[in-house]
Amino acid sequence: MQPETRTPDVFPVKGVDHLRFLVGNARQAAHFYSTAFGMRCVAYRGPEQGFRDHAEYVMVSGGAKFVLTGMVHAGAPGAEHVTKHGDGISDIAIEVPDVDAAYRHATSTGARGVTEPYDLKDENGTVRMAAIATYGDTVHSLVDRSGYDGPFLPGFVAREPIVAVRPKRFFQAVDHVVGNVELGKMDEWVEFYRRVMGFTNMAEFIGDDIATDYSALMSKVVADGTRKVKFPLNEPAISQRKSQIDEYLEFYGGPGAQHVALATNDILTTVDAMRGAGVEFLNTPDSYYDDPELRARIGQVRVPIEELKKRRILVDRDEDGYLLQIFTAPVQDRPTVFFELIERHGSLGFGKGNFKALFEAIEREQERRGNL
Repeated sequence: MQPETRTPDVFPVKGVDHLRFLVGNARQAAHFYSTAFGMRCVAYRGPEQGFRDHAEYVMVSGGAKFVLTGMVHAGAPGAEHVTKHGDGISDIAIEVPDVDAAYRHATSTGARGVTEPYDLKDENGTVRMAAIATYGDTVHSLVDRSGYDGPFLPGFVAREPIVAVRPKRFFQAVDHVVGNVELGKMDEWVEFYRRVMGFTNMAEFIGDDIATDYSALMSKVVADGTRKVKFPLNEPAISQRKSQIDEYLEFYGGPGAQHVALATNDILTTVDAMRGAGVEFLNTPDSYYDDPELRARIGQVRVPIEELKKRRILVDRDEDGYLLQIFTAPVQDRPTVFFELIERHGSLGFGKGNFKALFEAIEREQERRGNL
């Protein structure tokens, strides 16, 4: 019997290292993510450390890291990004074991190199980094921090939390990051992640499963072999009215990261805390929870449906288990970036059974804004 042969992983990854948000006011954004999202500020870099262009705050919750970068003068790098897109995610950084090998493979298979491999050093060690371009103005930094033991990256200094440290984290990790691209471009980017990073097409949602009476979209999910890094990619589909993807593309000024799913092990407590801190969530009508077909399909879950109904949390089940999820409203003035909270119990899916209810909730918000 011949031994089993495995296809070598051409682009091994360890996970999402951090998400960089370019924002109009990093100090105020850091306060928002501290108070409303329960994140802890652990590091800072700015003019006080000799970095004259930006003020940067590193926020953490479990393994999730957000870097909030604000420009301190008009000509600073990134200022045009904020003018064009508003507050948004500019960098979905990925931790890799070998930056040079990853960069070399990516650029040799058609990725556009943004920054060639280089070292950042300070008294805490060395971080090796590079960057490649992806959809729109979004990049993937490639990060190897195995030789570093500092607060975030060389040049950053440890910082006291902005608000009192809470005894319980609201969420523990980044589950997935969703990108919106133009009509006809989704398959191009699915192929990009297959060719450049060796990601596979984990799932796809096309047609009636992902359409309402007014708007439609198409979605495919790419992921690495370990499923630690998952990127759903959406494009608009022809429909009667403006879809949520069309609205995003219009107000963001092109393709970009639409939402970040945050993994929590107690979604009820997290929703209660975030709602109490002023976070707005999409509303799901009573009819969703009162539907006997939903109750039959879902079966037994860890909390009564009535408790989910009280908080407007969605529930879905597949062959592997079930999940609980809820979506925030956009967290900035433009109707662009928002967040998802997700609690998984075996399910590896993305809430396919909830798509129609979710999209109808989004459409109600679009109609309120006059954008449907």
